Amino acid sequence: MNSLRLIFVCPINQYKVPALKAITISIAQLLHTHMQMAKTLFSYFTIPLFLCLSSLHLVTSFPFASGQIDYNYNYNYYDRSCPRLGMIVKYGVWAAFKNDTRIAASLLRLHFHDCFVNGCDASILLDDTIDFRGEKNAFPNRNSARGYEVIESIKADVEKACPSTVSCADILTLAARESVLLSGGPYYPLSFGRRDGLTASEKAANEQLPSPIEPLGNITAKFTSKGLDMKDVAVLSGAHTIGFAQCFTFKRRLFDFKGSGKPDPTLESSALTNLQGMCPNKDASNSNLAPLDYASTYRFDNAYYVNLVNGTGLLESDQALMGDPRTAALVTAYSSNSYLFSADFASSMTKLSNLGILTGSNGQIRKKCGSVN
Repeated sequence: MNSLRLIFVCPINQYKVPALKAITISIAQLLHTHMQMAKTLFSYFTIPLFLCLSSLHLVTSFPFASGQIDYNYNYNYYDRSCPRLGMIVKYGVWAAFKNDTRIAASLLRLHFHDCFVNGCDASILLDDTIDFRGEKNAFPNRNSARGYEVIESIKADVEKACPSTVSCADILTLAARESVLLSGGPYYPLSFGRRDGLTASEKAANEQLPSPIEPLGNITAKFTSKGLDMKDVAVLSGAHTIGFAQCFTFKRRLFDFKGSGKPDPTLESSALTNLQGMCPNKDASNSNLAPLDYASTYRFDNAYYVNLVNGTGLLESDQALMGDPRTAALVTAYSSNSYLFSADFASSMTKLSNLGILTGSNGQIRKKCGSVN
């Protein structure tokens, strides 16, 4: 056995899509062999195999649904053109977080609202012009979305280090991941090379963004229209483990649920009493804030799902996850297994970050995030 060596050749920078099928078949065959020879071949076989698999995941270009591979969009896109990008974004988010712990949830939400409306193209950052009314003043974002100035500040620092190189879309995507990490959440892999959009649409934001009072079926339909699924609905809703909501987004649960003149019967009684104290039944309280996850407002964990199981979810759309057996099963699983939630959240965030991206010669690299060049 001392003379036995297994060598893996993994040409990660040269493979084509058809080759992926061959790799998949080979891996299946190797795994079968591995199970048969595990005791004798572990040191020669297992480690090289999984190093090869990891390299394929992290370094290769992004394969689109069409089967094409876009070499302008990959994990190490800025390694040479802007090697300090990661540190600049990390410091910018950390500096903002130090002064305002709410900013982590705000940047994560800003990224979601950007990607969900016509793709991750930084359109949410554009100010209105004479040519279009942008997303900033759409109903889901007006007096609600935050963090624009943080992204603009980071962009200015990036421009000093790497002029006209890094898109606002990539900066926002990276800032969202840093926000999750700063809050104690999981790392997830990202590819880079997004370009910035040239326009924005208030109408699209109003129509495409999910509402906190929308039925779960409608929300799921909006997700599936983006290439996401019901599991992503349950997983990405877990981002509500950090942050706050304004009272107007859930007040009807407290006093007049669906026109009944009574509170939402699914809301636990002590939680109801506390929330009615925070959000009295008068217009002046509409902008008051309540934590989305009262148990651990600033910590990214699975307490959000524990709250749902206990009937203390804040938003109607959150608690609705317990009303469908498919999402309820996921909520129950995540409430008892934080590692499962972290793993699935990382996977869904990677999917989200790839929605509707512009690459190559499409779009542009904005000099300032609030306006096109």
